[in-house]
Amino acid sequence: MTNPLANRIALVTGASRGIGFATAKALARAGAHIVAVARTQGGLEELDDEIRKDGGSATLVPLNLTDSDGIARLGAGLHERYGKLDILVGNAGVLGPSSPIGHIELKAFTDVMAVNVSANFQLIRCMEPLLKQSDAGRAVFVTSGAANKATAYVSPYAASKAALETLARAWAQETANTKLRVNLFNPGPVRTRMRATLMPGEDPATLDTAEQVAEFIVPMCAPDWTETGKFYDYKTRTLMSFRSPA
Repeated sequence: MTNPLANRIALVTGASRGIGFATAKALARAGAHIVAVARTQGGLEELDDEIRKDGGSATLVPLNLTDSDGIARLGAGLHERYGKLDILVGNAGVLGPSSPIGHIELKAFTDVMAVNVSANFQLIRCMEPLLKQSDAGRAVFVTSGAANKATAYVSPYAASKAALETLARAWAQETANTKLRVNLFNPGPVRTRMRATLMPGEDPATLDTAEQVAEFIVPMCAPDWTETGKFYDYKTRTLMSFRSPA
């Protein structure tokens, strides 16, 4: 069996469950050493067990991504241990309140932005030097159709994902002449806890699993992936240069 990501270091946020958990496992199966970041220690330990069963390896990092100093320390630790980072998967995100805008408290809004936008901004700042030390640095950020549709009643989440997309695209332009490739991935409706919270009456059996989705993220992390500043839509299996109207 070939390991296209052998000897590569992959940082995955939100790795304790859902798409992050599945992506970390898939990247490990492809040969990468996983630096798994999440708030939940138990979920990280479960991930570690699963990765080891498949013969892979992981470093567990219990970290709340609102801790910007913690992200900086993580970057310093990766520099000291590996001197580089090959893959960054910015998956961690929170849904926030599901309510009309006028009923949402300011703190609830800023809490969503802190995880979905500010944490990724700090990850970019702290991990860019390491990604540039790789022979083929790859960054993938998980977004949502809510950003383009401006979905009603989840305005903080929709606004945060729109901001994340702009941030990622700007970074892709800034690094276009380097070996670093930066892209966005929209999984669409997936069988996750977040989706069940938003759509409690939906039959989860009608949705693809996080494991199915993760298999399409892995190629975007490989050295032979050359596109940058693009948006991959899982539902339509389409790679776009910009978002089309819904």
